[in-house]
Amino acid sequence: MKKPVLNFVINTIMALCMAAIIGIGFLMQFTLISGEKRWIKYGENVNLYFMGLDRHEWGTVHLILGFVLIGLLALHLFLHWNIIKSVYKKLISRPLLNKLVAFGFTLICLVLILLPFFINPEIKTNGKSNGKPAIERSHAKR
Repeated sequence: MKKPVLNFVINTIMALCMAAIIGIGFLMQFTLISGEKRWIKYGENVNLYFMGLDRHEWGTVHLILGFVLIGLLALHLFLHWNIIKSVYKKLISRPLLNKLVAFGFTLICLVLILLPFFINPEIKTNGKSNGKPAIERSHAKR
């Protein structure tokens, strides 16, 4: 396959992945609403499904599409690496500043990617027991 055709296919699939990720995010936020919002809207804790999947299963699809997008992005960067380097060198021509900006950008990206693995969530009970013991409703720490 010629490189321009390959780039077009990769970019098209990336755009479709991004659109699906956005759409599924909207689906989970506004249609397959969280438990507290279900109580308010429906007066009880109902289960909501779309195409046979609930909110959490759509979250898994959302995550998988995110991983696919990351892989496609890595491939996209690999195929355009020489262009990226030349444009970057023209934007920041001083070698030391060039390296500092690249290091800072890489560090920020790593922090944003890895930070969720080091967060311990705050645990609060919501007071809506529905006859269930509090131990069943609480979430355990990782």
